[in-house]
Parts: sequence; structure tokens; C-alpha cells
Amino acid sequence: MKILKTLFGVARAILTIVLVCLLAIILTQRISNNKMAIAGIRIFTVVTESMVPKYLVGDAILVRAMPIEELQVGDDITYLGAVDSFKDRIVTHRIIEKEKKEDGTYRIVTKGVANDKEDPEINETQVFGKVIYKIKSISYINGIIGNLYGMYFVIIVPMAFIFFFDFIGFRRDKEEELEEEERIRKKEKNEAEEDKEKDKEENEQEDEKIDEKKERRKRRRNKRRQRRKKNEE
Repeated sequence: MKILKTLFGVARAILTIVLVCLLAIILTQRISNNKMAIAGIRIFTVVTESMVPKYLVGDAILVRAMPIEELQVGDDITYLGAVDSFKDRIVTHRIIEKEKKEDGTYRIVTKGVANDKEDPEINETQVFGKVIYKIKSISYINGIIGNLYGMYFVIIVPMAFIFFFDFIGFRRDKEEELEEEERIRKKEKNEAEEDKEKDKEENEQEDEKIDEKKERRKRRRNKRRQRRKKNEE
């Protein structure tokens, strides 16, 4: 039972840590308007079909910042558009060209796998990072957090319940611990009383033995007196 409880506690702790990290990433992006990342990680949600079948609408993608030198043709990257219809739009497309210029900067061209035309040229300052993973479940959480009431009822309220039940569990564990301590104290007290009673019985038995010895000596003395008296007569 204790082993199962321990395993459940460990699994719950790991799940909580993962959930908190993901929520922290999403909230940080919401508050900073995608200007901040946690450990270089950002989460974005696919909203167009330009990358079908690789990424579907609604997919959540994890994007990790990395040195521009490590990006290769064929990598899927997320960047902030700067010109034409791409201006101020967050785009996730595949690198089809990458060239280092004489001044040390890079010229990068991307294209959606489902698109016929390539995107306008970008540079490394526009790149958020490389797509490293996609998970649909996070897109649901991401959408909820975008709504204040959704965040309150689906995120804050359940977390409040978790903390409440954790508190109740802590109190129950504390009560069980106090009960166990009280049980141990009573056991020690009973053992002490039993030892005391046993010592008392042993002392009484020892006293009885001494009294018996005295009584035997007394009888022997009386017998000797009687014999002397009889001999004198």
C-alpha cells in the first residue's frame, strides 16, 4: 500500500511539474505577446493549412531557439513576417534556401509544404526557432487560456481544487502521524507499567523468599531451644 502511494505521489508530481511548465510557457507568451520564452521554448498553434500534412490546423508546436548556424535546409522554423501580407504574422514554414552573406548575416527563404509559392526572404533576427515537437492537446489549453473566463474556470478553479485536496491530504497525513505518535506513547507507557508491575511482583517474590528463610531460621532456633530445654530436664 505504501509503495503504491509513493508511486502515485511521484507520478502526480511529475505530471504537475510538466503541466506547470507548459502553462508557464503559454502564459509567458500571452503576457509578453511572444516576445519572451522559457528556456528558449515557445508554443505556437497552427492556424492555416500551409503545412498540411506535416502540421494540421489546431496542432500545437514546440519551437526552440537555436543558433542560426545550426538551422539547415529542410528544417521547419517559426518566424515573424516583415513584408507584404506576411507583415507582423507568425509563420511556420520549411527552409528551402539558406545562404550566408559577406557581412556575416544569413539570407533565408521558406515555403509552406502545401503552398505553390515561396515566402518573402527573411533574416535571422526574425526567426523564433526550430520546430522540435507537435502536440494537439496543448492547443486546447492554449485556446482556453486566451479566454479570461475559460482560464478562470478550466485552469484556476481546478488548480484551487488540487491545492485544497492537497491541503486536506496533508492534514489527514498529519493526523495519522499524530495518532501513530500517540499510539507509540501509549504502548511505551503500557510497557513501562508492565515492567513496573513485573518488578513489583519480583520484589514481592523476593520478599516472600526472605520471609520464608527467616521463618525457617526461627523454627530451627525454636527447635534447638526446645531440645536444650528437654536435655536440661
